[in-house]
Amino acid sequence: MESLLCRRLSLKQRYSLLLCLAIGAVLAYQLTRSRPVERRMSRVEGLTANSSQFTLERKPFRILGGSIHYFRVPRAYWEDRLLKMKACGLNTLTTYVPWNLHEPERGAFNFEDELDLEAYLRLAASLGLWVILRPGPYICSEWDLGGLPSWLLRDPNMKLRTTYPGFTEAVNSFFNQLIKKVVPHQYSKGGPIIAVQVENEYGAYAQDEEYMAFVKQALLSRGVTELLLTSDNKDGLKLGGVKGVLETINFQRLNQDDIKYLERVQPQMPKMVMEYWTGWFDLWGELHHVFAAEDMVAVVREVLKLDMSINLYMFHGGTNFGFMNGAAAVGVTLPKPMVTSYDYDAPLSEAGDYTTKYHLLRNLFSLYHTQPLPEPPSVQERRAYQPVVVQQHLSLWDSLHFADKPLKSERPVNMENLPVSNNNGQSYGYTLYETTITSGGYLNSENNVRDRALVFVDKHFIGVLDYKTQELSLPDGKGKRTLSLLVENCGRVNYGKTLDEQRKGLVGDIKLNKRALRDFIIHSLSMKPGFVNRLESSRHWTSMRQRPSLPGYFRASLYLNTYPKDTFVKLPGWSKGVVFINGKNLGRYWSIGPQQTLYVPGPWLHRGDNQVIVFEEQETDGKIQFTSSPDYGMSVDV
Repeated sequence: MESLLCRRLSLKQRYSLLLCLAIGAVLAYQLTRSRPVERRMSRVEGLTANSSQFTLERKPFRILGGSIHYFRVPRAYWEDRLLKMKACGLNTLTTYVPWNLHEPERGAFNFEDELDLEAYLRLAASLGLWVILRPGPYICSEWDLGGLPSWLLRDPNMKLRTTYPGFTEAVNSFFNQLIKKVVPHQYSKGGPIIAVQVENEYGAYAQDEEYMAFVKQALLSRGVTELLLTSDNKDGLKLGGVKGVLETINFQRLNQDDIKYLERVQPQMPKMVMEYWTGWFDLWGELHHVFAAEDMVAVVREVLKLDMSINLYMFHGGTNFGFMNGAAAVGVTLPKPMVTSYDYDAPLSEAGDYTTKYHLLRNLFSLYHTQPLPEPPSVQERRAYQPVVVQQHLSLWDSLHFADKPLKSERPVNMENLPVSNNNGQSYGYTLYETTITSGGYLNSENNVRDRALVFVDKHFIGVLDYKTQELSLPDGKGKRTLSLLVENCGRVNYGKTLDEQRKGLVGDIKLNKRALRDFIIHSLSMKPGFVNRLESSRHWTSMRQRPSLPGYFRASLYLNTYPKDTFVKLPGWSKGVVFINGKNLGRYWSIGPQQTLYVPGPWLHRGDNQVIVFEEQETDGKIQFTSSPDYGMSVDV
């Protein structure tokens, strides 16, 4: 029977109304299907660990998890990567939270755009994925200073990852902002978060017996109600636990003794591998690490046979965009920086491609589902764009007036204590130290260069000072000359017991003929977006017909007349530096490898002219090349 409203409408209007109602009904149905979290507002019971098996909503539950870090993936690709995770048979997403990105300056918080954690959590929920959140405050993750903000190191007495008041006050301030955003997304509130990790791998650090209890209470007091857990390797299990929190284990090769030890530590509790390492990270100057797909999947199969839960670290690694890579502590005084790519030889590649590991895991995980798995989404198309020729260059020396006002100081000042960034110091990039000399002789760093310095006399390159090379010979000359040291923070150590020693730049005296140099002018060159934008609009650029001065910036234009696709930058004939496209910092390149390409996400490009700026330290061939395939260098088994 027609309603009064329908009788008053024309045939065309009735059709439109009925069409809208039908579309609305379909959308409502799809919404309830795709958002299981939202339809279960009257929750039964979240993830529990009261017996030898996890339960979720009072039913047995096995965590089939995978790590994808929102801050390593362009936001435009979040959904693509999570859909591919779902199609592989995983039911749980795990992610770290990088404090240093969310609070780049003390008291200045950023949860927008690429850092919109809540949007990431809502997306996971809409796709039917549960979430294990790993909020730190320390995350390791091969990330600069393990995710801790560098401004903490302005305090000369700082004791990171302890109950030192300067650290706990900063953690409390950060958690005040972070946890209030997290709480509404917990299972008990209708959200996807079923567990929260307390700190990370503290057993390998263990500098303060009261610290883990502090972090636990910091979470509980701010409204975290879901299951709490810790994460450590076997040795760390002895020192990294905290009362009332489930312990989980990390490894790559299965050792039955490790599993038995975990059982002894907490009998009659669920067993979980929080980090099953699907590959490994790479260091500059070494080889690309790979872990054979068949060997990896064989271990996953055995873990599942033991009735354990598992989280694949990484399921999709992504990229250390910008200057955010960490460093490995090799020996006492030799940090080795991580490369820009965080491909990790993971099941889903850096650019989101399916790998042999992905297909083998999908076949395995399908056995643990009663319904067929979703079809994997199609792979993103890539392009090998034609090479572009550098059109203009700008020397480092001509760019200095675009940077922060320089500091005059009698003695060298480390990056973190420079009066920049609203007195939060310099976090990343390069710092230029200049002083006057009146003679040649032997320049000695006294091992105070952190991490690598290009040395110049009157803008002429002399050599490199780093951890291995600590002395250079300076040529004699007449009168006063300018000595310049361009010091790069190559990445702070992210794991181990040297975190408190990660101040960068010049951390002490530099000596010429055994006399400490004095009266420096110090330029902060963090290369933030504002600086790069000022460079782009500068009128100081010079044609490449004139011999370029190095170090310097090189500008080219990539013109696209079609919809942009992913690509990779390749720079044979260049030495070492950083690439910016449309103001986005793609990360560092270095001819020593292993990595030889930088990932360029298609969404960061646009039709028409795309501005490419390369900061190069020592050598250029004037061309920027593009390829459709990554090149991570010669490989070696983990």
